[in-house]
Amino acid sequence: MNLHEYQAKSILAEFGVSVQNGIVATNSDEALISAKSLTEKTGTKWYVVKAQIHAGGRGKGGGVKLAKSLDEVSSISKEILGMQLVTPQTPPEGKTVHQILIAEDVYYKGPSKTDEFYISVMLDRESACNMILYSTEGGVDIETVAEKTPHLIFKEKINPNYGLFPYQARNIAFNLGLSGKAFKDMIKFVSNLYYAYCESDASLFEINPVLKTSDNKIIAVDAKMTIDDNSLFRHSDYDKLRDIREENPTEIEAKALGLSYVSLNGKVGCMVNGAGLAMATMDIIKQAGGDPANFLDVGGTADSSRVEAAFRIILRDTNVKAILVNIFGGIVRCDRVANGIVDAFKKMDSKIKVPLVVRLQGTNSKIAKKIIDDSGLDVHSVTGFQEAAEKVQSLIHQ
Repeated sequence: MNLHEYQAKSILAEFGVSVQNGIVATNSDEALISAKSLTEKTGTKWYVVKAQIHAGGRGKGGGVKLAKSLDEVSSISKEILGMQLVTPQTPPEGKTVHQILIAEDVYYKGPSKTDEFYISVMLDRESACNMILYSTEGGVDIETVAEKTPHLIFKEKINPNYGLFPYQARNIAFNLGLSGKAFKDMIKFVSNLYYAYCESDASLFEINPVLKTSDNKIIAVDAKMTIDDNSLFRHSDYDKLRDIREENPTEIEAKALGLSYVSLNGKVGCMVNGAGLAMATMDIIKQAGGDPANFLDVGGTADSSRVEAAFRIILRDTNVKAILVNIFGGIVRCDRVANGIVDAFKKMDSKIKVPLVVRLQGTNSKIAKKIIDDSGLDVHSVTGFQEAAEKVQSLIHQ
């Protein structure tokens, strides 16, 4: 589950991470009230108006602007609220901005210069460790830094059984070139950030930039947070932070139906039981020269109603030019799945206008193949894994 910047900052602050002060607003009147409240709290006279959507690169799309007066807060808020913000991380049509964050100006003048850093915490699957990824080149796309100046990317791997050692936090502050108060504040910042990551069951915390202010404070100016959905039973308060306006409507509907569905950009719709088999199915489609249109796991109870629901979800995507059903009959018998497919197909015959390839392997697979072959429906039954991928690809190009 992705969170908005203001939500992520609120969680960080609960764990002692220093963040840029800000107040969320949904209209220009609230924005003005928020700005005045910030001035009373922090003394700031300039304000940063930031669009709140689940995507990075907001500044490049015109979603982050500096207001040097209350009048500018009002005018900029009206400009950003309701806009279709397009960034490198949004769909081509962009995302509608429903709320904005009015934040204090933290780039004020002081005794030393400001510096921007990049810091993220995530799971490194290769080493089975948590990892803090950081760089002196904050405020820009980390992908660009990694491509052009990889020597400026640092990694600190953390054994989850032992946690972050003090020497690792000091190592991060040292590699970022800090000293004095800023060095000590960075150690505290990193330690609290890692603690927040673990305690909140996050799968990602990305802070870009982490700012060293001109008076040597270390604060999070931006925050991107992703929470592991499987941990939400431990965080009922976090579940309330979900903004379904930012999520794919089809994925929301699929979840309500008990289907695991993720929309992709290809032409081959996939209906599979089991996450591992679903991933393997997408891989073999790619190997055959195609592109999967989705990840869809129907689970272990692939009866006619569930199969019908899965078909309807897949066909919502107008890019789908063929469907591959790949079911392993372990918990559920293949003949039961075959009957479910036939029943669902008959109910939706007029709506399924793309080729359908079905591979059923496991318990009663031969009976299942006969059910499909004898149904009289326009369904292509296959037995081999590679055969299925090649068949669906050939049907797309007929």
